Amino acid sequence: MPNHLLTLARASVLALPLLLGACSSTPTKDEGNYSTISSNQFIDANYKAADALMHQLNGKLMADKPLIMATIVNIDALEQTTTLGRLVSEQLSTRLAQGGLSMLEMKLRNSVYLKRNQGELMLTREIGEVATAHNAQAIVVGSYAETSDMVFINIKVIQPNTNFVLAGQDYVLAKEAIVRSMLQRN
Repeated sequence: MPNHLLTLARASVLALPLLLGACSSTPTKDEGNYSTISSNQFIDANYKAADALMHQLNGKLMADKPLIMATIVNIDALEQTTTLGRLVSEQLSTRLAQGGLSMLEMKLRNSVYLKRNQGELMLTREIGEVATAHNAQAIVVGSYAETSDMVFINIKVIQPNTNFVLAGQDYVLAKEAIVRSMLQRN
C-alpha cells in the first residue's frame, strides 16, 4: 500500500470517533426526548380515567347514539379553562372512541357555545339543548382544581334528559413542569 494511502487510512480511523461523537447529542434537561415524553403521567392518567368510565358505562349506553365531550373547566371559574382542560378533554374523547364509543366532535359544529380560546364550554342549562339537537345520549363533563403541587380532576358522564350521573372518575396529576405550563391562562 502506498505511503500516502496508509496515512489517509490512519487519519480516517482516528477521525471516525470524533465524527460519530459530533453526530450524537444528549438532550438537555429541559428538552424532551421520546422516553421521557412517552412515560409522562399525563396521557396515561387520562387514558386510565377514560378506561374506568367505559368500565362503569358497560351496558348503560346504546350503540347507535353518540356522546358529547365538553371541555374540562376550572372548578373555581366554570366559564374558564386552560390548555390543560382542553387537552384532557381531547384525550378522554380519543380514548373513549378507541374503546368503541361514538364521540361527536363538537369543534365541527357552530351551534355550540364557543368562547374564544376556551373550547366547548357547556353550562348545566345548555346540556339538554345541545344533547337534543345532536341526538346525544350522554355528555362527558368535568372540572379540575389546582393546589400548589397537584391538579385534581373530576370527570362525569351525565344523561342529559335526567341529569343522572351514569359514570364518574376522580384522579390527580402531579403539577410537574408540563402540567404547570398547560395551566397558564391564554
